Amino acid sequence: MIRRIFALAKKEFRELSRDVRMLFVLFAFPIILLGIFGYAITFDVHHIKVAVYDQEKSDLTREFINNITSSDYFDVVGYINSENEIRTALDDRDAQCVIVFPSDMSRKLYTGEEAKIQVLVDGINANSASIIINYINSATSSFSQSFVKEVMAVNGIKPYVPIDPQPVFWFNPELNSTFFLLPGLIAFILIITAVVSIALSIVREKERGTIEQINVSHISYIELLIGKTLPYTIIALIISALVLTAGHILFGITVQGSYFLLFFTTLIFLFAALNLGIFVSTVADSQQVAFQIATLVSMLPAVILSGFIFPIESMPPFIQILTNVTPAKFYIVILRDIMLKGVGISAFWDQIIYLLIFAFVFLTLSTLIGKKTRAV
Repeated sequence: MIRRIFALAKKEFRELSRDVRMLFVLFAFPIILLGIFGYAITFDVHHIKVAVYDQEKSDLTREFINNITSSDYFDVVGYINSENEIRTALDDRDAQCVIVFPSDMSRKLYTGEEAKIQVLVDGINANSASIIINYINSATSSFSQSFVKEVMAVNGIKPYVPIDPQPVFWFNPELNSTFFLLPGLIAFILIITAVVSIALSIVREKERGTIEQINVSHISYIELLIGKTLPYTIIALIISALVLTAGHILFGITVQGSYFLLFFTTLIFLFAALNLGIFVSTVADSQQVAFQIATLVSMLPAVILSGFIFPIESMPPFIQILTNVTPAKFYIVILRDIMLKGVGISAFWDQIIYLLIFAFVFLTLSTLIGKKTRAV
């Protein structure tokens, strides 16, 4: 049995070594994808274009403007002189938001009244608009506290803050969205590599007619599956190491937890993903069909339903149940726990069980369909 499995694996390695284009896709594509996703996909919003309609033009309003532009979050792109220009600035996308200062802002502040400023935001992109408002609120709160302390000091009152929250961000202190996205990207790359490659490999045997020779040989269906999946498991592990290394070089991401746990859980995930690819190969008769089905069942769920980008908790209950169709959902939880939190298996043992259940369900279906096909 071991000799037969080894012979199949050796045959698969030889075929791969002759296919230069496939090798390029397998090893270059993940690194290219990492660079594109890592730099292009981000939840951070910087250099927000701000236009200012300052009806007072006082030292106080200028101080406020200097306060919000002291970081790279806001860039003042111009000053507006009338209300008619506000719509033009937003319509022409010259500005993402417009800050309007009232003409009596300083008087109200120094007389103890509440001064209000108006912030008009382009709300077409709801996510960006929410982030812009949060930034504005934070900058305004900081300016207000500074102003209150200054007024109290002038009046001889010792400034104090009744409640002063001191937020501390664990696991990702700089709130870098790339750190959050990279584990999902690893799962995304691995599931595509595993599902597509194994599906094409087995269907290729069907197209060439060599699957008939295998069917009449002494090789059992389980031996065929093991011999076919072993090379791609090794390749996927190498790709995982490459992506982790590239992530460390490009983005400074390091694994906080156990490398052994990372290796062990990656093997389980690959076991589940390869079984999904095997199932695709049992229902497809050509490489073109196999590629389309494999891409459909691996890429789209891994992006939309896995929690890679969109939080599962925010989805409707029915969609949350539907997210179980992809093993990437469980693997991403494990990756984030190991890479970012550095926790042990006690934090994600249930995700491992879900992965094993997923793997054995599709292995059973593939075996039943495969044996039925061989019998026919």
